[in-house]
Amino acid sequence: MKLTGAQVIWETIIQQGTNVVFGYPGGAILPTYDALVDYQDRVHHVLVRHEENAALAADAYFRATGKVGVCMATSGPGATNLVTGLANAMMDSSAVVAITGQVASHLVGSDAFQETDVTGVTLPITKHNYLVMDVNELPQVMAEAFYIARSGRPGPVLVDICKDAQQKMVDYEPITSVQMRGYRAIKPHGRQDIPALLQRAKELIDHARRPVILAGQGIKHGNAHEEFREFVEKSGIPVATTLLGIGVLSEDHPLNLRMMGMHGEAYVNQAIANADLLIALGMRFDDRVTGNLKTYAKNARVIHVDIDAAEINKNVPADVGIVGNVKDVLRELTPLIEKRSYPAWMEQINEWRADTKAHDVLNVELPEDVLLAPHVMRAIWEETKGECTICTDVGQHQMWETQYFQHTRKNQLITSGGLGTMGFALPAAIGTKFGRPDEEVWAIAGDGGFQMSIPELATVMQENLNIKIAIINNNFLGMVRQWQELMHNHRYSAVEMWTPDFVKLAQAYGMCGMRATNIKEAREVIRRAREHNGPVLIEFVVEKETNVFPMIQPGKSLNEMTRRPIQPAALGGGMQFMKEKAQ
Repeated sequence: MKLTGAQVIWETIIQQGTNVVFGYPGGAILPTYDALVDYQDRVHHVLVRHEENAALAADAYFRATGKVGVCMATSGPGATNLVTGLANAMMDSSAVVAITGQVASHLVGSDAFQETDVTGVTLPITKHNYLVMDVNELPQVMAEAFYIARSGRPGPVLVDICKDAQQKMVDYEPITSVQMRGYRAIKPHGRQDIPALLQRAKELIDHARRPVILAGQGIKHGNAHEEFREFVEKSGIPVATTLLGIGVLSEDHPLNLRMMGMHGEAYVNQAIANADLLIALGMRFDDRVTGNLKTYAKNARVIHVDIDAAEINKNVPADVGIVGNVKDVLRELTPLIEKRSYPAWMEQINEWRADTKAHDVLNVELPEDVLLAPHVMRAIWEETKGECTICTDVGQHQMWETQYFQHTRKNQLITSGGLGTMGFALPAAIGTKFGRPDEEVWAIAGDGGFQMSIPELATVMQENLNIKIAIINNNFLGMVRQWQELMHNHRYSAVEMWTPDFVKLAQAYGMCGMRATNIKEAREVIRRAREHNGPVLIEFVVEKETNVFPMIQPGKSLNEMTRRPIQPAALGGGMQFMKEKAQ
């Protein structure tokens, strides 16, 4: 059948199973938006207030549903505004297809109005990208874009389409199968003898006395939750998760140690530092996980399973490196191993766990009029009974969420990991709510990050999204301030934040706004927000200089953690403040 290039775009999106697109129109993409009028019964377009947030929402939509997220923008500034969102998707392995308009093909290279070499700009931060100047190429390119984005290690793909290619006609037949010369979704690491590698992995597991599993997001992307749980329970090996691996195994499971790394649980890092075997599944040994590589788990043998061959031996040498989907590898490895347990090892870990608990800020006695961010996180968990999806921004509140919200459901935390994108929470909550319309969704942001995405409150209201927004307001760029305190001798520079009246701001958008300044009020407003049938913004005014502990400072080893004193509780730079409040 004969279709315009613009119609081909919408036909492909629908065929690929995505029915929500996040975008912002403009001149070079206008033919595609004109064609949208005839597809509005099959595709819901969400008009964001900034293109970056379209990419972040599409990223979260993928994480929430497993369907490729789609975002759309015009040429020039519209396309360049997508860059941060695409880099976020690249770092966190999210399948996103970004569609941008480009000037007419005869104007390409002439510095025409709003012309930008967007394929050149985004080459390092996309899995692949295309410039389409001929409408006849468009059907194949669109099909390939979705295939590349979702196959192997997921990632973002950008398709930049000249305006005239959107307007011209082409013979179109749906493309149901993609074969690409030179592209292999899973590339083997050297010459892989999988049976021999599995046998070697079995031998290492058999001889281990202090093993730890390092669980990453690849388990989620591979939909390997069940296979992973079976492997854990048969092997009896305790599990440490990465930030993006949270949710691959319920945190109330007796073998789930919780999160590792820079702000992970102290006992988890001690277990890794003292392990004799690390089994890394779908994770990449990021620097926030390892600390100083020269001293990282020096007594441990390493089994590393990842879908991306480039990750094997990149940061940490592997004794056994297997390239493949974690789901497939575990299906073959689990039958080979014996059912075991490690009572002495778990006893040692539990001793470290008890010591960690003694340092917990929740044990600190506080004046009634003081509110700490960790108390807010625990209150949200207790009041929701953990039956919700959390989207966080980046910073201290993000780390406190991982520590004080117990994640018992699959893929319950949606957050920016590798890029650490401030402003992520609100657009991510929008994308998540479209992906999980029946789910209770909370956006948790700091006062700094939230001010980067405030305009999306209009999107929330326009789309009538029942999202609960928690702003942790300490009037600082909290994590930057913490680093300045601990590593720059309290020399605070450009971190104090003036903030608007967030409650009045919510009301200006027609949204319900609330505020809490102590734990009693916090619990009350959380309950009221949950009872309210519509979006709610809550400002939690928390103690200004509380630090996230433990902390492994850059260049330090896992066992060189900065810990919080037990009593009297040092909350960071606010210790003197707390003493004065108590008096």
